[in-house]
Amino acid sequence: MMKTAHDIVIAPVITEASMTAISQKKYTFRVMKNVNKQEIAKAVEELFGVKVAKVNTINMRGRNKRVGLHYGKTADWKKAIVTLKADSKGIEFFESML
Repeated sequence: MMKTAHDIVIAPVITEASMTAISQKKYTFRVMKNVNKQEIAKAVEELFGVKVAKVNTINMRGRNKRVGLHYGKTADWKKAIVTLKADSKGIEFFESML
């Protein structure tokens, strides 16, 4: 099955820490679990028209949750922190939130 850029990059991660990292041209995304750094870089370049310098990935463990008497677990997921090149433009979606 062919993975498109929209399949690879699932959603932006919007936290206090990720918003402060934008000043250093670091953007955080939730990505598919089974993709590598090169695929993530290509997908971000294709989606936002930017130049990627490097990609750091973190496998996030799901959290244990309780609803009433029932216990469960949220899904495991992968986070990618994408650093853009110095001469690249920013990603407008994030810039509009600052």
